[in-house]
Amino acid sequence: MTRHLITSALPYINGIKHLGNMVGSMLPADVYARYLRLTGHEVLFICATDEHGTPAELAAHAAGLPVAEFCARAHAAQKAVYDGYALSFDHFGRSSSPQNAELTQHFARRLKEHGFIEERSVRQVYSPVDGRFLPDRYVEGTCPHCGDERARGDQCENCTRVLDPADLLHPRSAISGSTDLEVRETRHLFLLQSRLQQEVEAWIDAVAGTWPHLSTSIARKWLTEGLHDRAITRDLDWGVPVPADTWPELAAEGKVFYVWFDAPIAYIGATKEWAEASPAQVSAAGGSPAAAAAPADPRASFPRRDWRSWWYEADDTVRYTQFMGKDNVPFHTVMFPATELGVREPWKKADIVKGFNWLTYYGGKFSTSARRGVFTAEALEVLPADYWRYYLVAHAPESDDSSFTWEHFAASVNKDLADTLGNFVNRTLSLSRRKYGDTVPAGGAAGEPEARLGAEAARLLAEYEEHLSGLHYRKAAAALRSLWALGNAYLAEKEPWREAKTDPEGAALTLRTAMNLVRLQAIVSEPVVPVTAGALRAVFAPAEGGPVQGDPGGWADATWVTADEARTLDFLPAGTPFTVPPLLFSKITDADLESYRTRFGA
Repeated sequence: MTRHLITSALPYINGIKHLGNMVGSMLPADVYARYLRLTGHEVLFICATDEHGTPAELAAHAAGLPVAEFCARAHAAQKAVYDGYALSFDHFGRSSSPQNAELTQHFARRLKEHGFIEERSVRQVYSPVDGRFLPDRYVEGTCPHCGDERARGDQCENCTRVLDPADLLHPRSAISGSTDLEVRETRHLFLLQSRLQQEVEAWIDAVAGTWPHLSTSIARKWLTEGLHDRAITRDLDWGVPVPADTWPELAAEGKVFYVWFDAPIAYIGATKEWAEASPAQVSAAGGSPAAAAAPADPRASFPRRDWRSWWYEADDTVRYTQFMGKDNVPFHTVMFPATELGVREPWKKADIVKGFNWLTYYGGKFSTSARRGVFTAEALEVLPADYWRYYLVAHAPESDDSSFTWEHFAASVNKDLADTLGNFVNRTLSLSRRKYGDTVPAGGAAGEPEARLGAEAARLLAEYEEHLSGLHYRKAAAALRSLWALGNAYLAEKEPWREAKTDPEGAALTLRTAMNLVRLQAIVSEPVVPVTAGALRAVFAPAEGGPVQGDPGGWADATWVTADEARTLDFLPAGTPFTVPPLLFSKITDADLESYRTRFGA
């Protein structure tokens, strides 16, 4: 059976991420990982905080903390947020780990050995007051294009133009604010990507046929424009140091590798962290208890493997899927593959690159630095994780950018979660308990309505599975929503509240069938709304916590209806005890909407 390696773009360390970051990488990766585990596959889901580069040093400086301490605190804060969203990482590591430093230096040595790294002299801004060279983000000034006074040496946040420090008007040091700046000569390492272009093109020609159009088009655009040699070192205090045994002079000057050289290698480094950690450390670095909500965690059934079996000379059973926003696509489809090809070693490269467009906030850009939009930690203060997980999956920016508005969010939550899924579960269980007590009623033999329900459930389950396998998130959410809606349509047709007055046996059959649908929904909803799915599984859990006789425990059992469309939903035996859970989803009121708009802006 295929083993699935899954990575999501590494969240940068400087602050809690916004909803656009969540929907563009970690959440869809988690949905896919959960689905694959439910279908019996071995999955390794890896992520880490991206901790090097100028923004980390600047954020630490602003916080008055040593950069190592700042990053350790920020890593813990980010992990707590991702636990809150029930992200089921097998390991959530750090790019600053010793494992990543070791691998980054190994890659650099091998690239030099094969003639793909060379030293070059460059002219760079130097600050006598700070006593150091200033990398691009350490230089601030006025944008020559739009006049914004907060522009950085790499980009203007206001007009989004790419800049060079020499472009800025009235440049100043981001550290000291000094305007006494000079341009001096220094040396850096360059990755000779131009020599690897043909190999990257050949690799993309071989694998990109199954990629989404967004990923393929971005990769080919970069290749059409031509790969340029790129500096892969910086003058920073924090980063993977250039190895002294290979470049002694640069090491003596304190050069470190550029964040975009070591960050992709951190996928491998985090896997090595996972493999070398103790079981307790692996548990601590993975997801929260909610990440394995309700069903027994299928990861326990797979043996731990050496990290090399996933990354180095990985056999044909390993399928590697990457998830990221479109800004990260060039680095993962062109630059990192060039690095992997250049080392002349059999490192695993992506089979699928799932890229996402932007999620905007009322049509404008989310911004970490400007605090514009809804951020993941604040979202959990407003509503539980499954509200956000469902909405973001159902409206994922796949084919185009999509806009978050509070009005759209409220309408989706109220209609799909509260009125459709929540209402069906509450009506079914409350009515059955009121009419027949706290166990599943027996009722008579299934008839034509039950057969139709089973057939439609089979069709929707097959459609849902097809879209999850194909990484089509909006379509998958639409199929799941339709499966939830089946229950309300069935109750509306049978009207068990009326039926109970004239045909108690018939009403009992109706409610038992509806309860079977609730149980089925609990299983197949788990990838999207795992906390709710766990609560629904617990509805029919025996007091001693054992399995329900005849109850489906995983995806293969849950989708038995696809094998025989004439079969009805009938795997919960009569007499099975059940409980009525608290309200699954609260509706968002007009007053709530007004408070959200006031708090977050609109």
